[in-house]
Amino acid sequence: MRIQFHGAVRTTTGSMYLIEVNQQRILLECGLYQGHRDESRERNCCFPFKPDEIDAVILSHAHIDHCGNLPNLCKQGFVGNIFCTFATRDLASIMLEDSARIQMADVEYVSKRRAKKGLPPIEPLYTPEDAELALRQFVAVGYDRPLVVGKGVKVTFRDAGHILGSAQVVLDIKEGDRSYRYLFSGDIGRGGDLLLRDPDAVEDVDFLQIESTYGNRLHQPRSHFSSELLSRISETFKQGGKVIIPSFAVGRTQQVVYALNTIIREHHLPPIPTFVDSPLAVNATEVHRLHPECFNEKLYAFLREVSNPFEMDQLNYIRAVAESRRLNDLVGSAIIISASGMAEAGRILHHLKNHIGNPANLILFVGYCADHTLGAQILSGRPMVNIFGEPYAVRAKIGSIDALSGHADKNELLSYLKRLSGKMKKIFVVHGEENQSLAFAETLRQLKPQSEVHVPVLHQSFEL
Repeated sequence: MRIQFHGAVRTTTGSMYLIEVNQQRILLECGLYQGHRDESRERNCCFPFKPDEIDAVILSHAHIDHCGNLPNLCKQGFVGNIFCTFATRDLASIMLEDSARIQMADVEYVSKRRAKKGLPPIEPLYTPEDAELALRQFVAVGYDRPLVVGKGVKVTFRDAGHILGSAQVVLDIKEGDRSYRYLFSGDIGRGGDLLLRDPDAVEDVDFLQIESTYGNRLHQPRSHFSSELLSRISETFKQGGKVIIPSFAVGRTQQVVYALNTIIREHHLPPIPTFVDSPLAVNATEVHRLHPECFNEKLYAFLREVSNPFEMDQLNYIRAVAESRRLNDLVGSAIIISASGMAEAGRILHHLKNHIGNPANLILFVGYCADHTLGAQILSGRPMVNIFGEPYAVRAKIGSIDALSGHADKNELLSYLKRLSGKMKKIFVVHGEENQSLAFAETLRQLKPQSEVHVPVLHQSFEL
């Protein structure tokens, strides 16, 4: 078996790994590379292999940096099956369409600028129609249900606890008279999630490929989130302000809604006017409702014995643009949750424009903001920021709660690793910025001196 690392090595984007075994080519992940526009377009449009020679794709979860280039792969000739969990298939159905629409809007903008220079227009990587066609190739499999996906290759999805439907990919491989187990961690959750089960422990691992997003960082304890959220909301409402929460549409928004639901019930508070203003988040919440098999015991009991965890009095889900605009005239205190979480695009920009100048308001970030994003600029304490190309004074209070990260931190990754069993002859460290991956690899060398630990570079290949 040979594995080639074609993405998300020494960075956290564009996951794509090609396995060659028993004269077959199996692709693990097919994510969009997200970076500077020209570099991203070059990386995403041109695969380092022939798509029509891929026999199957295995997908760990539905985040765009893991699945976002699948429509382009199919468009360029891949006709095989795409294996994933049921919830991943349902989330991918809305996320790939959303990705296509964003691309179409982006190329329209770029093409207008090119036209002014006498240059021809550019085309999107794929359209919503291409995304829908790709979804016809998805084959959904339940957790813990082994499935033969090729000659001598059997896949089993084990819960990763990262987002709804996320999985560790267990590959049981037989080459001639040799059998072994290859584990791809996917993205590993922290454990103790508000919604999801803890990551499973996998046994008898011979070779391990593990993420390292936070391989050298620690998060705030999850237990801080609800109490801190209640404190921040109470302080803001006393001053008659609004709480604006930039939030990722998938996973994070649902965590915040459920936390608000439990806070109101446990503290016997009156209903809080709350608006989820993001079509993708609304659709993702509908998908969450369809998959209680992914919920942890506490959430499942809440669903069974109390009510829908994503519904409460005065909670409003907004799809229509006209309804979103009406929030500009909203009088009194309220909570507005809107995408994107890094405040780079989407309806959150309109809410920031309208509310960032009021000292009574709170802009509360509940997730990671990459360098150079608008969210990072606001968090850095800048007195002025540009929104839609115009300068706005930052007078609102700015807050951040880092307790809801979907990725395990250094100690949580080590805890996950210690629960695995097997020889782990080789360990490949992926999906982390270079400093995080290298630091985590050094930690692993001390923890697992019997293992070869590698931090691959782009397009590097290894034989097992």
